[in-house]
Amino acid sequence: MDQTLNQSLFAQLDTRRIALQRAIDELGAANDLVRLLADVDHAIERLGTEKFGKCIVCDGAMDDPEMLEQPTRRYCLCELNREQQAALQRDLDLAWEIQASLLPQQDLNFAGWQTHYRYLPAGPVSGDYCDLVAHESQGGWLYFLVGDVSGKGVAASYLMAHVSALVRRTLDEAVTVSRLVEIVNRHLSQRSPESHFVTLVAGRAHRSGRVEICNAGHCPPIVVRSNDSFTVKSNGLPVGIDGQSGYPTTVVQLGPWESILLYTDGVSEAMTGLEQMFGSGGIRKSAFTQRDMPPSRLVAHCLDDLRKFQSSESLHDDVTILALQRAADGVDGG
Repeated sequence: MDQTLNQSLFAQLDTRRIALQRAIDELGAANDLVRLLADVDHAIERLGTEKFGKCIVCDGAMDDPEMLEQPTRRYCLCELNREQQAALQRDLDLAWEIQASLLPQQDLNFAGWQTHYRYLPAGPVSGDYCDLVAHESQGGWLYFLVGDVSGKGVAASYLMAHVSALVRRTLDEAVTVSRLVEIVNRHLSQRSPESHFVTLVAGRAHRSGRVEICNAGHCPPIVVRSNDSFTVKSNGLPVGIDGQSGYPTTVVQLGPWESILLYTDGVSEAMTGLEQMFGSGGIRKSAFTQRDMPPSRLVAHCLDDLRKFQSSESLHDDVTILALQRAADGVDGG
């Protein structure tokens, strides 16, 4: 385990220790708090030694991302018997069903925009975020969002569900995308663990073809026109890091049959065995070759190119791709 990772883990553990000790001082030595504090102290003792990150039962090594997510962890699944493993699998299956229920309507068409997305977890649940919200105000706005929670697994999926609920509540009233991202950022900065943040693209597309995009540290969305394409770079920190950050907006105007493509880093950071990266250039090229196709075909083609690049049907990270295409002036696709 390298020094940078050790420093990150120590900072996380030390923050937990201070918070737990403060709680014990204020509330008394409750058994659960004392146990948690002992777990943190034990992890700090092992940090930097060969014992850290190894299961105390089978001596098997646990992955660095697992330890970053839960630095006090001492066991792998070897401690579970067959019945307990089956129960865990049922819980994970249910977690996925709940997460899937939070995804937006597939092939939503609204205010002259057609959409299609693919949401593909690499494991039982995903830390990716994808949403579409239709709003009737001012002639019709279609809000679209794609994000990626730091970390993986169940903890990331919980934060994804939290972001989804927060966005939906905020969009009960039409707001600018800058305002939306600022609200999400301020809330997460106050309520989520310091080690967790979310890269996020939020946008809204109007019936007129006007599109407002705010990119908070996420992969650059791709605007695909009839004769060219370009990316919308990040213009703010990921949400959840600094509650006072501002988030400016980029505005683009799209004509009929022009598209916007959003994706997570499971696409752009996909690697070959030779450690070549697909990159935003790879998906931009793939999307442009299908610029005249409907969103479902465009997304399918990008996924096909990604799998060919990796020479594998299996995914090594969560993958989300969302495409929006303007059908025609003021006419809903159908």
